[in-house]
Amino acid sequence: MRASERAYGILRDEISRWELPPGTVLAEVELAHRLDMSRTPVREALARLVADGLVVAIGGRGLEVASMDADDIAALYELRQALESQAARLAARRGDPAVFAELADHFAAVPAELDRDDLVGADPERDAYYALVERFDAEIDLAVDNDYLVGALEGIRTHLARVRRAARDNPARLLAAAAEHRTIAAAIADRDGDLAAHATHVHLHNSLTNALATSAFAVDTARESA
Repeated sequence: MRASERAYGILRDEISRWELPPGTVLAEVELAHRLDMSRTPVREALARLVADGLVVAIGGRGLEVASMDADDIAALYELRQALESQAARLAARRGDPAVFAELADHFAAVPAELDRDDLVGADPERDAYYALVERFDAEIDLAVDNDYLVGALEGIRTHLARVRRAARDNPARLLAAAAEHRTIAAAIADRDGDLAAHATHVHLHNSLTNALATSAFAVDTARESA
């Protein structure tokens, strides 16, 4: 892997996990030292993060991690609602029913695991759930068979990773989200595009409500720990 790719992946993940919270100044020299590489790949990685909208210029004084406030989240979900509802509808029409039936079964099993007293809040179980969501997203992308739509979806998922992080300490929301994903996957498996789109709409409404309720806390906590 090229050094610039490695730097980009590390910094993107740190931003998504709030290890680099909004407002964090990103200095090439310090980052190069921390990542044990020259400034050139770090500069290339930062340029990609700027293009992604995760990093912004601060008046000629360098770069910093972009903000993520309630208005940003609401705007992001407006776009997400349009894209994901249509993607679910197309997946129901074009996807492999067996693949989504299997995913529905996996989502059905998630609540039992997350609800076990010894696993609630445990990182491995949460990580397994998010890995399942990523697989679901990948299967949706494959099913829709539309490079333009998939490209647009990929463009917002990096930002969504930051929003999702705010819900990681909310087991009740994870349980509800797993059930919502199961409904979407089952509708796609049944080739019911209208239900798949409606279930996606419901899921995103609930997700947005939770994100707006937790985002301010997440930002404040991130700043306090910086």
